[in-house]
Amino acid sequence: MKSKFKYFIILILTLTVTISCDEEFLEPEPLSFLSPDNTLVDASGFDALLITLRKELRWQYDGERSGICSQSITTDIGFAPARNNRVPRNLPLQFTPNSDGGYTMLEYFNRAYSRPISTANLLLFYADRADLESEDEKNSITAAAYFHRSYWYYQLVHLYGDVPFVGQVITGPKLDYFTHSRKTILDKIESDMEFAVQWLPESNVAGGETKWAGYHLLTKIQLANSNFTGAVQSATEIIDGPFSLVENRFGVDANNPDRDYIWDLARPENVFNGANTETILGFVDRFEAPQSANSGGTGRATHRDFVPAWWNGGVRDSNGARGSIDRIGGVWTTMIDTIGRGNAWSRATPYYIYEMWDDANDLRRSDGNWVDKDELVYNNPSSADYLQPVNPNNFADPAQDSLQFYYAFPHYKTFIAHDESDDSRPDGGFGNGYIYRLAGTYLLRAEANYWLGNTGAAADDINKVRNRANASDIGGGDVTIEKILEERAKELYLEEPRKVELTRIALIMADNNLNGYSIDNLSEKSFYFDHVIDKNIFYQVGSTIRGVQATIEPRFVLWPIPAATITNNSQGVINQNIGFPGAEQNIPPLTVIDDSQ
Repeated sequence: MKSKFKYFIILILTLTVTISCDEEFLEPEPLSFLSPDNTLVDASGFDALLITLRKELRWQYDGERSGICSQSITTDIGFAPARNNRVPRNLPLQFTPNSDGGYTMLEYFNRAYSRPISTANLLLFYADRADLESEDEKNSITAAAYFHRSYWYYQLVHLYGDVPFVGQVITGPKLDYFTHSRKTILDKIESDMEFAVQWLPESNVAGGETKWAGYHLLTKIQLANSNFTGAVQSATEIIDGPFSLVENRFGVDANNPDRDYIWDLARPENVFNGANTETILGFVDRFEAPQSANSGGTGRATHRDFVPAWWNGGVRDSNGARGSIDRIGGVWTTMIDTIGRGNAWSRATPYYIYEMWDDANDLRRSDGNWVDKDELVYNNPSSADYLQPVNPNNFADPAQDSLQFYYAFPHYKTFIAHDESDDSRPDGGFGNGYIYRLAGTYLLRAEANYWLGNTGAAADDINKVRNRANASDIGGGDVTIEKILEERAKELYLEEPRKVELTRIALIMADNNLNGYSIDNLSEKSFYFDHVIDKNIFYQVGSTIRGVQATIEPRFVLWPIPAATITNNSQGVINQNIGFPGAEQNIPPLTVIDDSQ
């Protein structure tokens, strides 16, 4: 997932368009029948482009060192323990405007502009010009485009802060971008989504945008914009809508007595199951689908990203020999098939594994849904300790090696069955997944009520989610922002982009001068940094692996803008975030969005 830094490139979709400065169409001889002049003339043409946008929603969940994985290692719940000096665990040294250690922290920026945002802008441009059947049809297409564009701008402003707002089709190299303020962009996408929820359909194909997904996104945007009353209202639209929390067995493993409905809910095969009353928006990713309709490669790689490397040659037995293996005679072992061939690109922190769980009856931390350390056994038939529990004291360097090879993990969240006809490495392959579901909506409304001081109402919503998992009630006096974040991690691990949400909360506090935080010194003091240092023991104590000490600094509340993007923008100014090289060239961000740009 190495990012190729370029200035914002236009239209990547094999579509070619030429537009004059007064927006009249020229009539060049078409290079192919896929020219937008030929295709974006009716509903079927627009639907084809929407499929591209829906596939892009899946990007941050796909492949090794995925976007979700990359976000997690800069938060309270994840850390990069791999035994090499390239992975970013000393962020000041290894995560810069020029490098992210092979993860996707820098790729988020350029990809968002060059793919989904540019595609959404193309939809908007042609929806305004195509000969559609009605104004309603135009509004529906516009609403869908607004949803996808707003989804990515919401992520951008919480990963990078102030960024350029690009709202038009760009038809050639453009070197004069300027940064817009985060608040200006939030105002724009809040307005866009207020329009969108009026025109998005109530139901759609699997993976398609609906008004319910629109309300969920609008809730997040309203929270970010400190419109807490609006956020309560938007979340309530969903909660009072056609959804309910899943509380019964269903789907692919429904008859397996060793599992429960929490396991069922997490199964990729069940995301779009008719008995699943909780899915608001998911993504489609099936092995048997054409490559244009699945994630390609080896799929989602949830095993590689989040499961320990329990099979690695460094997992030694009492004789100092290799105790665990991934293949015997070229055939993947049973343990590979059942828990996956992990590499711990982002291992869970003790805070997530142990500290946040306050109820032994919580099904989200039950034995049947997790693999604990004592369940990891030596699986090498040649080992003297075959089928005995792994003993980390046998490792060459127990303290360091255990971080990558030996930790508990939420099997129900990470496991994706390998398709029998897929002969590739079982990294955690193709599988549908959640983007938004009802449990997350309850927790968003709980947060909005918390900011409003309605802690009793917040506790009620949190308890809806806790009770479903067989956990006991909390009271209004127990509700803090940390408690809400704990519940979000328990419920939405690997579903929700954690860095985006932590920074959103940090910015709410800074915007409103809460708890001693201020937007004026965000790069020096923020809730984000204080929370990560408090909860992520690896950053807190400075764990050292292969001579590289885990380090994070306050400035990482916002990620650096890719340096090449700034450099190539030679006729404009894209601001760098404070604390990173180039920030001395910043100018005040724009506070008005020009729709012609």
